[in-house]
Amino acid sequence: QVQLVESGGGSVQAGGSLRLSCSVSGYTVGSNYMGWFRQAPGKEREGVAAGSAGGNTYYVDSVKGRFTISQDKAKNTVYLQMSSLKPEDTAMYYCAARSGYRDSWFGPTKAKSYGYWGQGTQVTVSS
Repeated sequence: QVQLVESGGGSVQAGGSLRLSCSVSGYTVGSNYMGWFRQAPGKEREGVAAGSAGGNTYYVDSVKGRFTISQDKAKNTVYLQMSSLKPEDTAMYYCAARSGYRDSWFGPTKAKSYGYWGQGTQVTVSS
């Protein structure tokens, strides 16, 4: 059974930093695409960052240069380092993993490409 558990969210002032962690079980980090998504109240879920099995990374324009996705295969964990946070970054952040054989492909930062999801961790950025 695949489980993704996010942690590291919290409240921070604008300009601050947070590192989100996604601890994975039942699935090998690095075996396929994994991504970070966010959803603010009243808005659709948005792809923030993704990493391929080959090491390529993808970011939505609004976070380029501020967010970095990485993985620790020894710990089977994926991270999202967030810096220079802005109030508009406030959202619930979700970790996702692609099964590869079950999920259709819509692109690395499209939620429909991913079949495994965590429960989310809240990030609140105050001005």
